[in-house]
Parts: sequence; C-alpha cells; structure tokens
Amino acid sequence: MALSLSDFERDALATLQTYTTIPCLSPAFDADWVATGAIDAAAELLADFARGLDFEAADVTIHRLDNRTPVLCVVIEATSDDEETDDDRGTVVLYGHLDKQPPLGDWSEGLDPYTPVRRGNRLYGRGVADDGYSTFAALLAIEALEHEGIPHPRCVVLIEASEESGSPDLDAYLDYLAPKLGNVKLLICLDSGALSYDRLWVTTSLRGVINATVRVDVLEQGVHSGMGSGVVPSSFRVLRQLLDRIEDATTGVIAIDELHVEIPQSVLDAAQATADEFGDITLDALPLVEGLTPLGASAFERIIARTWKPTLSVIGVDGIPPAAIAGNVLRPFTSVVVSLRLPPTADASVALDALVAALTDCPPHGARVNVSDTGAGQGWRSPELAPWLAKAVDEASLSAFGRAPGFTGEGGSIPFLASLATRYPSVQFVATGVLGPHSNAHGIDEMLDLDMCVGVTNAVSHLVAAFSKRNDA
Repeated sequence: MALSLSDFERDALATLQTYTTIPCLSPAFDADWVATGAIDAAAELLADFARGLDFEAADVTIHRLDNRTPVLCVVIEATSDDEETDDDRGTVVLYGHLDKQPPLGDWSEGLDPYTPVRRGNRLYGRGVADDGYSTFAALLAIEALEHEGIPHPRCVVLIEASEESGSPDLDAYLDYLAPKLGNVKLLICLDSGALSYDRLWVTTSLRGVINATVRVDVLEQGVHSGMGSGVVPSSFRVLRQLLDRIEDATTGVIAIDELHVEIPQSVLDAAQATADEFGDITLDALPLVEGLTPLGASAFERIIARTWKPTLSVIGVDGIPPAAIAGNVLRPFTSVVVSLRLPPTADASVALDALVAALTDCPPHGARVNVSDTGAGQGWRSPELAPWLAKAVDEASLSAFGRAPGFTGEGGSIPFLASLATRYPSVQFVATGVLGPHSNAHGIDEMLDLDMCVGVTNAVSHLVAAFSKRNDA
C-alpha cells in the first residue's frame, strides 16, 4: 500500500511545519550560526522525528565535528532474509540537507518565510521544498517498506547542514562517517528539481559553480564628484571593464575558454526531445516582467543554456549607498560578488583560476583590484543507470505517478554528488526532487507541492525495495 497524502498529513506535516518556523540559515548567511542555535534546533527536531518512527533496528545520531555544522545520520539496518551480509549487498544512502537560504526579500501578501501557510495542497515557507521535505520523504519511504513487510537493504539517511553554503563541511563528515556509510552502492539524492509535477524526474547532470568577491579601489576616501570626476576613473566603470573580460554584455556569452565544454550529442538530443514534449518549459516557470525579451531563440536553446552553458550573475554589491541617501560623491571603491555557473563536466578549479587571472591581469588605469572569498563547486554528470536501476526507475514513476519518468539536466549545483562520485566510482545515482514550476527555491514564496512530495516518497520506496531484489551484486 502506497503512502497517501492523508498518511503524510498525519505522520509528518506538523513536524515539517514546525521546521518551517526555524530560521536555520546556512553559515554563508549567518556567520554566528553557533550562537544563533537555529541549525542545531532544526537538527534536533528532525532527529526527534526519526526516533519516533517504527523501524526494526535504527540508530539516530547527530554528529558534531569541531567548527563544523552538524550532520544528522540515521542508520536503518537491512530487513532482507538474504544470506549475504549487509556489506556484501551494499548500502543505500539517501541524502538531503536542513540548512536554508535567507528570505531574499518581502514575500507576497499572506506569506512569510518562517510561517507555514497551506493553500490547497501547496505548503509555503522557507526550506519546505529545498530541502526540508527530504528527511521526511527518506524516512517515511523506508518505514512504509517495513510496515508492509517488504525487505529493504541497509540504508543511511544523511542530512547535512551546509549545502546552501556549498557544502564546505561535507567532505570532513564523509571521512568521519565512512565506517557508518559502509559499502555504498546506491545514492538517492532528494535535493534536485522537476520540470513538472506529474512524474518522477531524474536529474542527469548538474552545473558546477565558482564564486568570488571582486573589489576595485580608486581612492583612499570618497571625494566630491565635482572635484574628482573626469580625473579619477570611476571604480564602477573599472569594474564594468573587468566584467567585460568575463561576459559579453550584449549577448551574455562567457568569454573565458576554460568555462566552456563540448556538449555531448546525447544531451542535445535529450534537450530537443524535452522541448518537443513540453514546449518552452524553462521560460514558463519564470516570473518575467512584462515585455522582457529572454535569451535564446527557442525552447531548445534555453534548456541547453540553463543546463550546459556557463553564465554570470552578480549576486551582491558593496560600496554603493542606497538611492535615498546617494550624494554627489566619487566613491572610493565598488565591490561585487560574482557567481558563475559552469557546464557539468568543466573543471571548477581550472575555471576559478582562469577567472581570477582575467580579473587581476593588468587592471584598467592601474586600479587596485582584489579578488577574495573564492569558492569552487564541481559539476556532475550522472553515470549510465545499471539495467536493474533503469527498470526500477521506470517502475517507480509508473507506480507512484502513473507516468513514465522524465530525465533532465538541472542548472543548479549539489556538491555532494561530485564528492560521492569521486569517493565511490562504482556507485549508482538517482538524483530527484520536488523543485518544480513555481517552487521558488532560493526566492520569495518558496512552495512544496504536497502531492509531489508524496509521489516522490512512494517512488523512493520502490527504488529502495528494488535494490534488495537486484541481481547484479
């Protein structure tokens, strides 16, 4: 018997709503997260939920390494009668995260980032879809198997708390928890997206990302613009020149060769098939202002641009006063944070080195240019699914949604997948999630489609059960 929405409402919804009220911002957005205590509060809440479930044998532990965010680790022992040991058969790791992005801005009337609001079968609040639901989906999927007497393998539910900061603490925990993780054979990541809410979507690739803070100084202190302008180059203009080294301001095309890759023909074919079936699905999900002309000439081009092309975003600015208090001053400096998405197979470290070189080589007018707070997250491309897993994914989507699964690349990043792929070269991956149209992850009015949440949970149950029955071990 599959989990129903009423089951989810009875067993999990109240705790998910409580989680929504906790402002557990990722460390990148709350430097005092230890003192704030919200991340720890969220971890304790989810751990208590896990301890309240009905497993034959489970260990629920919050691990805390010095100077690192905590990790919730739930080890659920196998219920299979197979004569082989758990280590012989392998472990299924189910991954999610509990840290959140900041509110971003004012939410729509009647909505608030830390007040859960349900409208029909949609739940609004920061973190509900990215990625608060994942703990509940992973645990309930396994509990449902035990209730039905369906054998399942050894499972580890791993919930980290620094993903929204690029997972800086994750590798240390993967080292520390290696004995608990055991012989990882299947990784189910619940932090990805969906193009629609009518099927299970499997992510085939994720873009990488590089970030840097770029500061341009031209004066030791600000001066009256009537005295300095025309003599001292504007720090903003110097910055514009530097950004032109990265991106063509007219087309948006990235100018640094190291940030591009050759796109496989299979990816191009899949993007065309998606465009043929769904139309301009990338554009349809975006809240464009009226009259905006988007980039790309077709739905196909926009799908490729979102998943396999490098792009630049300026995500933060310092040194510029608010308009209400702006005076006629030639400002001493301008500082921006740049974020560049990379193709899945681009080398993020090489790309970061090329970016820094482009920004610092022979600065215009000899201005002082400093590049700091750099970071690089490697992209990921899914290995080909083993025959048993390809069959299981198809059956899982048909069982949970009544439709065949969809396969698509995503424009975001999940550093965990690249880390696991390096550590466990033979591991099989299923990256999926609930971040469909208008889910607004990282934006205002974040939303979880509860029917999609239940569908993904049931699909995960099927995948975990299929792992026990596979015949390739």
